[in-house]
Formats: sequence, C-alpha cells, structure tokens
Amino acid sequence: MARVSTRIGNARARMRKEPRQARSRATVETIIEAGARVLAEEGWAGFTTNRVADVAGVSIGSLYQYFPDKLSLTEAIRRRHFDAVLLVIRRSGDERKPLLELVEDLVGGMIEAHRDHPALHRVLLDEAPGTEGSRSAPDAFMSEYLDHYEAIVVRFQSNSGDVGSDIVAKVLSSAVEGVIHNAARRGTLQSPELKRELVILVSSYLQGTNRQ
Repeated sequence: MARVSTRIGNARARMRKEPRQARSRATVETIIEAGARVLAEEGWAGFTTNRVADVAGVSIGSLYQYFPDKLSLTEAIRRRHFDAVLLVIRRSGDERKPLLELVEDLVGGMIEAHRDHPALHRVLLDEAPGTEGSRSAPDAFMSEYLDHYEAIVVRFQSNSGDVGSDIVAKVLSSAVEGVIHNAARRGTLQSPELKRELVILVSSYLQGTNRQ
C-alpha cells in the first residue's frame, strides 16, 4: 500500500469531471496507466502532463478535460492503488479459508498489487507531494483497510490478553506494509524467499495472538 505523503501541495487535486461513457472511462484509465508508467520510470521530476499525454497517445487537451494538473492525476493513481489493495484484502479475507491459505492469498495479493511499476510506489512514498484535497480519501481508505485486518484478527484470535484486536490489526498491517514497501524500493518483490518469510511472519503473529 502506498501511504500518502503528508506534504501539502496545490489543493486543486481532484478530477475536472468524472467519465460517464465507456469510451471516456477507457480514456481516463489509459491516462492513469500512462501516468503510473511515467511516474515510475521518470520520477516526480520527469512527471509532466505533456509527457503523460504523449505516452497515453492522447492530446494534451483530452488529458486536461479530466485532470487539471499533474497533482490531480497523481491522486487518481493513488486512488487506483488504494482500490487494488482493498480488493486484495476483501478477497483474501474469505471466512471459509483456513489461516495459512488466507495468509498466502493476502501476502501474494499484496505483492501482486505492488508488482506492476514497483518504482511507482517509491515515488509515491518518497517524492510525490500530497494535497489538502487528498486527505479524505486516505482516511476512508485506512478505515476500511484496518477494519478488514481487524476482522481477520478477530477470526483467528481466541485470547490476546490485554491487547485489543484493533492494536493487533494495526501492528499486523504495518508489518505487511513495511516489508512490501521496502521490497518495492529495493526491487526484491519477485523474491520467493521474501514471500515465504512474510507468510511465516504473518501466520506466526496471528497464531501468537492466542496468548494469556
């Protein structure tokens, strides 16, 4: 998951208009994907609306029809990533799954969500500014994100002493985020050893919450 920067930039970070027809939605998706590619390959310094339009194969006017500036496009890229992460945790948290299968799906899904353009997440974490207008989206995202983690904790936690399930969920999600984000920064997301060790870490922690 890419955690949003706390730096404040231009507050005009929202889309100019929402696409309603299939063709316009496809155009917007093409622009967002091109933006992710440019941001990953060229960093914040090389990220311009002209460059994105060129990579997307659209006119700069078409881009500006939906995104007034590069900050609004950056927020759209972040939001798409948030959606991908939430989809992973929703799917992996199926109540019918035993612990190991759930954890393998969670870890594998999180790695997959960061695998495309792995450098993108470094740029979003370390370079791209946040905006005042972007705060409501991360708050809503984090609330649902932690709720899903807490549901997993509650399911496998029979006794954690004085530690609340909300605290366990925050520690667990932070551990997963830390490993995934550092691997994205270092280019080691493809490592099967990393995936195996993260599965062991998460499984062991969930099992270890059943303590006096």
